[in-house]
Amino acid sequence: MIEVGAKLPDATFSQLENGEMKNPNTAALFAGKKVVMFAVPGAFTPTCSQAHLPGYVALADKIKAKGVDDIICLSVNDAFVMDAWGKASNAEHIKMLADGNGSFSQLVGLDMDTDAFGGVRAMRYSMIVDDGVVTALHVEKPGAFEVSDAETVLKAL
Repeated sequence: MIEVGAKLPDATFSQLENGEMKNPNTAALFAGKKVVMFAVPGAFTPTCSQAHLPGYVALADKIKAKGVDDIICLSVNDAFVMDAWGKASNAEHIKMLADGNGSFSQLVGLDMDTDAFGGVRAMRYSMIVDDGVVTALHVEKPGAFEVSDAETVLKAL
């Protein structure tokens, strides 16, 4: 599992932006920026939709006021699902990023296999990344939602 002080690995993601498919890489998303990224097991799932993403939507202005350039929500879904979830959740101030095949989640060791339920998914976590280096990491225990929420990140900033 990636640790505080480690540089994020090179990876490519998918993002639907203004109806156009983009494939930003780690460098484009994190180089020279302070970024808060949180990951969820799946878009439109109960805890993710009722608590995790809404917390970041509600506190986006306060988080960005702490010098954060971008807030990224990551999930092992496709870019179309992430875009629809962002629109349905009023998440216009959050980059909805798809880790389509789970490769980034696996590279950072923050993946889990849910077997027939959904296959490889991202664990629930949040991290603060400064110029591509992880400066804070909050990983949830399976089934929990206690340390990766927006309030915890805001306090860590």
